Amino acid sequence: MLAYTHLRKVLLMKLTYLVSKAILKAQIPSIKDCEIDRTSKVAAKSSLWKVVMGRYSDVGYGCCLVDCSIGNFCSLGANIRIGGASHPMSWVSTSQVFIDRPDSLKKKFSPKPYEAFRHTRIGHDVWIGDNALVKAGISIGTGAIVGMGSVVTKDVPAYAVVAGNPAKIIRYRFDEHTIKALLDSKWWQLDDKELEKAASYFDSAEEFITKFNEGDQ
Repeated sequence: MLAYTHLRKVLLMKLTYLVSKAILKAQIPSIKDCEIDRTSKVAAKSSLWKVVMGRYSDVGYGCCLVDCSIGNFCSLGANIRIGGASHPMSWVSTSQVFIDRPDSLKKKFSPKPYEAFRHTRIGHDVWIGDNALVKAGISIGTGAIVGMGSVVTKDVPAYAVVAGNPAKIIRYRFDEHTIKALLDSKWWQLDDKELEKAASYFDSAEEFITKFNEGDQ
């Protein structure tokens, strides 16, 4: 009897998980005016507008990405926000009723031209943790890591690890020599066959660089 009760409980938990997962995935992402490589993935509940995304990049659940480019092999967690509209701070009012652009408010008082969007650039092989906020108009360099919950307000150098509010450089993933070698290799541009061969060295940056320089990629 106890075994039957336990089995029933396990099956019920599994069923509940599968149903909740199905409901989440049913909330398909909203994608408009974007160029997403066929090898990349955008999870449910995410909203993308004017986004260009390269090969084998992944956007997690509930993200909002506006006017940005994302390189190859990037990993974006859940509930990340990148970019968005700004408001004029030097005008009498910051309200959008004085700005000449379509928005949720119908009324416009003598609308003035204002460039509300700035393009944000994310390099290749960038990992951004859950709940991070990335200010519009900045650049995050190739190989960088943004810690979960970070608020990124300034450019992030290649292979830097940043975290906090505002995000600050904690350290770099590799030394300067290794960073330069990885950037020079441009491994993210290799085709699938070349990557399949080189991937066996990816657990060691030093070994990968050696093999790459030997032409064994």
